[in-house]
Amino acid sequence: MAARDAALHLISAVLDRHRSLTDVLDEGLAGTTNPADRAFARLMAATVLRRLGEIDALLAQRLDRPLSRKARPVQHILRLGTAQIAFLGTATHAVVNCGVEQAKACPGRYDKLVNAILRKIAPVDADTGPEDPAINVPDWLWSSWRDAYGSETARHIARAHLREAPLDLSLRDPADTAQWATTLGGTSLAPGHVRLSRAGDVASLPGYETGDWWVQDFAASLPARVLVAGLENPSGAGVADLCAAPGGKTAQIAATGAVVTAVDSDPARVTRLEANLARLRLRATVCTADVAHWRPEDGRRFDAVLLDAPCTATGTIRRHPDIPWLKRPNDIAKAAVTQREMLRAALELVRPGGMLVYAVCSLQREEGKAQIDRVVGDGLARRTPIHENECAGIGVPDDEGDIQTLPHHRAGEGGMDGFFVARLHRPS
Repeated sequence: MAARDAALHLISAVLDRHRSLTDVLDEGLAGTTNPADRAFARLMAATVLRRLGEIDALLAQRLDRPLSRKARPVQHILRLGTAQIAFLGTATHAVVNCGVEQAKACPGRYDKLVNAILRKIAPVDADTGPEDPAINVPDWLWSSWRDAYGSETARHIARAHLREAPLDLSLRDPADTAQWATTLGGTSLAPGHVRLSRAGDVASLPGYETGDWWVQDFAASLPARVLVAGLENPSGAGVADLCAAPGGKTAQIAATGAVVTAVDSDPARVTRLEANLARLRLRATVCTADVAHWRPEDGRRFDAVLLDAPCTATGTIRRHPDIPWLKRPNDIAKAAVTQREMLRAALELVRPGGMLVYAVCSLQREEGKAQIDRVVGDGLARRTPIHENECAGIGVPDDEGDIQTLPHHRAGEGGMDGFFVARLHRPS
């Protein structure tokens, strides 16, 4: 019961109070100490968010009329119960009993309704997915993907979001890839990478305490790979990593021998970045500052700058299934303004002839290619195409040499986050 109550709290926090699942996870699980219960609570909440459209459609078929707004808690109880029966294979009697008890705690008399509706829910083949995956995506977001990528690709994207993402690790020493894949019982998609289908407690895995690897999605490793590939000699090169926390890209670059300055505006995230670098035994100069206005005290410029700009993060829905229900269309426009300011400021930090790599973990064209088209069109930088042999199999450059990874890319091996990456050079 504790796990289901915790899941109900998480669902309400996201859908009613518009708080991110990450932010409320500790709060929602505070009363659940058993690790298995905590994991199950998160799985239940995530399943509701991943399949919200399907769940509401199943309930609508069984309700005589929509529930009133006052019965919102009951709606969440029904959603939670439907997720368990239809998609998680939980025994119906256990789900119904818990749902009825939860309904008794709500104002009004809804326990009989919950009992009757949940008994009508049947298991669904979760692996097949809905006939129309757009059902689990808000209309405005679906339209943006369809317009950018076409209907077929948009369907592939939406289907990829129905599955939990695997755990990807980046290795401090790529030469040890085969060894760590064997030790951790994982697979490798590229040198310096190991993928685990299930992780459990990350901190208890071999190599964590000794700093031999860090957690980083396969696609998230691409921006730093592209930057390092574009340096004639990474060792000793001056590199600024902007919006650097939690530090995966900083670690990638620092491991090559580059002299890295890592900048982030969030003090808590900076603390985490410093802790990660200490665990990995890697060095970087760390600054807490607003990237749009930060300048080195000595006025120097860098051989290369990496800007992983803040964005709507629609490329990470596999990991964060709350994103579609938290974001709004105007969030894209707001993010695009911030990105434009940061991109221009970042170019000022690049020495003449130096390089800038721009990245966002977004599927929205306004946050990716449109930003690069604008600065190139204004004459502030020139595109330097990314070559396929620089990508470690993570993505394929388009005709202009930019890369947009999508969640269903390499789907048979577990997929990846959606990232846009472009490389620029400042005129000499």
